[in-house]
Amino acid sequence: MAEIVLVPGFWLGAWAWEEVTPELRAAGHDVYPLTLTGLGDRAAEATPDVDVYTHVDDIVRLIDDNDLRDVVLVGHSGANLPVTGAADRIPERIARIVYVDAGPLPGGMAVIDFNKPQRQEEWRKQVAEQGDGWQLPVPPFDLAADPDNLAGITNEQLARIVKLATPQPFATATRPLNRPTVPPDAHCSVIASTFTPEQVRMLADTGNPVFEPMAAMDLRHLPTGHWPMFSRPIELASLLDEIAR
Repeated sequence: MAEIVLVPGFWLGAWAWEEVTPELRAAGHDVYPLTLTGLGDRAAEATPDVDVYTHVDDIVRLIDDNDLRDVVLVGHSGANLPVTGAADRIPERIARIVYVDAGPLPGGMAVIDFNKPQRQEEWRKQVAEQGDGWQLPVPPFDLAADPDNLAGITNEQLARIVKLATPQPFATATRPLNRPTVPPDAHCSVIASTFTPEQVRMLADTGNPVFEPMAAMDLRHLPTGHWPMFSRPIELASLLDEIAR
């Protein structure tokens, strides 16, 4: 059995893993869902200074405080940088990183850089006009406007997500990790939901710096939207259980 740390992506807290956590615990794992600084029930801690390194510190502190070893460190979406940074910081404690619909970004690349220029411009405008210049507002989570990313999520789930989601400190999206390499291929898994392993390999063949290292990793496919902890939590837990073993 494994010690599993679950790190949610942008706008979410530990609550996002509520349907995944009991499945993993029933399988015998010790599970630690984490709320990062400035989000969820820690929203009051949000400041303009909260950045990706703050969230790396959060993960390292959780692992140290609980004396966890051989950790399976799971990061969804925008948590890709914090989990990568934590694994860099304490590699002796990490058995495997699992990226959920994400992957490790090259050193010097921030989350915002992975988005198309139009999305980057939209985010900066939202932060300036609605986020006091330092917070990225919660997206509308509109199924009609974003059917692919929100695939499999019910209207009731969407209402709950909108209710519990909190603005994201924008420096977590704009500050990169300064690191020379990606984690060792042998110690990483990718659970792809909105893309396929075949697409990863195809993009890797073009020399894409984001997807090239992912192609050598343990690639799994869970076809659904971008939020499998909501749309397919049992299946996600089953894959995490399989990887952890």
